[in-house]
Amino acid sequence: MKPSYIGRLAPSPTGLLHLGHARTFWAAQERARAAGGELLLRNDDLDTARCRPEFVTAMVEDMRWFGLTWAGPMLTQSTRLLLYRAALARLHVAGCIYPCARSRRDVLAAAGAPHEGDEADEPVYPPQFRPPADASLPSLTDPVAINWRFRVPDGETLTFTDGHFGAQHAVAGREFGDFLVWRKDDVPSYQLACVVDDDAMGITEVVRGADLMKSTFRQLLLYRALGLTAPGFYHCPLVTDEKGVRLAKRHDALALRTLREQGRIPGQLRVDWK
Repeated sequence: MKPSYIGRLAPSPTGLLHLGHARTFWAAQERARAAGGELLLRNDDLDTARCRPEFVTAMVEDMRWFGLTWAGPMLTQSTRLLLYRAALARLHVAGCIYPCARSRRDVLAAAGAPHEGDEADEPVYPPQFRPPADASLPSLTDPVAINWRFRVPDGETLTFTDGHFGAQHAVAGREFGDFLVWRKDDVPSYQLACVVDDDAMGITEVVRGADLMKSTFRQLLLYRALGLTAPGFYHCPLVTDEKGVRLAKRHDALALRTLREQGRIPGQLRVDWK
């Protein structure tokens, strides 16, 4: 019988996992246990320039050392490109996307493209760069050799209730703009791959860091455009270093592998977590 709660762990093997990852993954495990559900493991390895096999091995070993468990075999995104391409085709037929030859530098340099200092997030795409809504749409090529963007409904307020932070809202076209769904190197964006996989895996709640809150609004639009039911969302507060900077994979001192080699005990690392 399928459990009523299915969560997931979805690390990306672009470096060693750190204590921030562990705290988010532990929250995911605790929520699954409390609901009598299960966790699945997904290897988000679409960043071919940075993903390395040794990081896949390390992330599995380090998560098991930390006390994380999951059901079934690991799902690997790079083996699922046909599923993502099928979703792209559906968006294309629906007229939800358009080709984009503009670079990130173009977008950042354009007037009316606020970025608000958030380097981890996409800048707001300038409306003057998007083609008219009634412009003819070129066919998808194989392989894809140009970026494709999702056209957001300007001015629409999107809302959802976060399991940790409560009611959330964002205005499309103001707080986030047209976003990438497929890259010119013929790889799906995080937004599209995440939606397709979370739906295919039957995920009922996505537990992840608060830095991905804005991505949730983009993904809600993709769920709607693809006719899929969105899961619940629970965004965890970010873990910061002694200077208040959120942890990144460059924080080697707080990498799980480093802590493990130092003889640290996972239970002791979790003692102050709430």
